[in-house]
Amino acid sequence: MPSLSERWAALQERIADACARAGRTPAEIRVVAVSKGISVERIAEAYALGLRDFGENYWQEARTKLEVLPHDIQWHFIGHLQTNKVKYVVGRFALIQVVDRVSLLEEVQRVASKRGVRQPVLIEVRLAEVEGRAGVSFADAPRLIEQTLTMPNVELQGLMGVAPFTDDERTIRGAFQLLRRLYEQLPTPNRQWLSMGMSHDFEIAIEEGSTMLRIGTALFGARH
Repeated sequence: MPSLSERWAALQERIADACARAGRTPAEIRVVAVSKGISVERIAEAYALGLRDFGENYWQEARTKLEVLPHDIQWHFIGHLQTNKVKYVVGRFALIQVVDRVSLLEEVQRVASKRGVRQPVLIEVRLAEVEGRAGVSFADAPRLIEQTLTMPNVELQGLMGVAPFTDDERTIRGAFQLLRRLYEQLPTPNRQWLSMGMSHDFEIAIEEGSTMLRIGTALFGARH
């Protein structure tokens, strides 16, 4: 069973190899360690290795971690966000990656305005037509982008997507290419992060232009 430091070293090597194939540098890639189901102690161990970005899916689980772990951690909300949980997340998370509907956007704006903060967000686009899959459709994404750009207390920093769960590389690559094309249509100041690529497909994502990876299993191992 490899240690966390060994897993992190192996992951960095794979990222560097994928960057070399794509004519990119690892400095262009930001790794968000998906810490859902991971103990405070393991996150502290990852922090000691130099990781500073961690992604959580549930406010109830994240709450304790935010209280006890170092305050320079950049927390990312990457799970489905219910409108009634927005009040817990705005201002506490460096980036909300999952804005996928107008009602959620409006609630983020309302809470951020009330608190006098500007909340960075990504719009989550649905890359696979699977029942229950979160994300705005490609057809509806331009309208949601336009609405986000009008919100004074919401800062759009880019797009996020989850590739189809398949072993077919062409399907995954095609989905990432579609998301990148949409990303490239954003105004220049809003093209900060293209969040695509997880443990099973991050090398393809890097080759297709991702600037932010969400890595859980490849870093922490399989969750029990």
